[in-house]
Amino acid sequence: MATPQSDYEHLLAWCSDYRGALALLKQHRPYLEMLPSMRRPQESIITIPLPNISIRRPLDGPLGPVSTRREVTSLPCDLVMLMCDPEWKIKTGVDVVLFIHRPDEDFSELLSRWRRTQILLSENYEWLMPMQHEHLLNEGSERPYPLFIAFPQTPERIIRGLTGAGLPAIVYTPTLWSDPEERANLVTPPQFESEELTDDGDAALREWGIDIESTDDGGE
Repeated sequence: MATPQSDYEHLLAWCSDYRGALALLKQHRPYLEMLPSMRRPQESIITIPLPNISIRRPLDGPLGPVSTRREVTSLPCDLVMLMCDPEWKIKTGVDVVLFIHRPDEDFSELLSRWRRTQILLSENYEWLMPMQHEHLLNEGSERPYPLFIAFPQTPERIIRGLTGAGLPAIVYTPTLWSDPEERANLVTPPQFESEELTDDGDAALREWGIDIESTDDGGE
């Protein structure tokens, strides 16, 4: 069964908020540990859904490059999480690039979106920042960190392919908009290893009635 478009849209909207983004990071500990401040996540994560970048490309003259031109392009990912130091108000250089399994998308299409993103982010680029964060240095990082989100309806071959490619993936179970009786049986508050990680992200997870199960405990 294909993933409903509404499930994709709800997830994209949910993780566009820092609390949803934090809840996703909690399911992949290596990325969570890159968060500058566990106690100030609102200032540590900048989310950009359907992000654009500005690529600087040299203009060649008879004797070599004479200037540069900027070219704005959209990335084929779904969202990017930029890590920021809440004290210094600067990017840390850790950029988590999120890929949500889209309706009717197969493994090769999903993987190709990541490969195209790798190519674009190998350029000399800057992020087009949200208006409230335009004052921050927006230089891209040297290495993007991918994170793939699958649904219960996602074919097993996609999860197997991502695992085989060494790419981290988690399964997102949308229960907020399911049948009320079914939701009561499905929703289980997530358990974390440390009380230090319990904050607004956990409360938001319970409020939304969302259960996220990790399928990859580590590695990239």
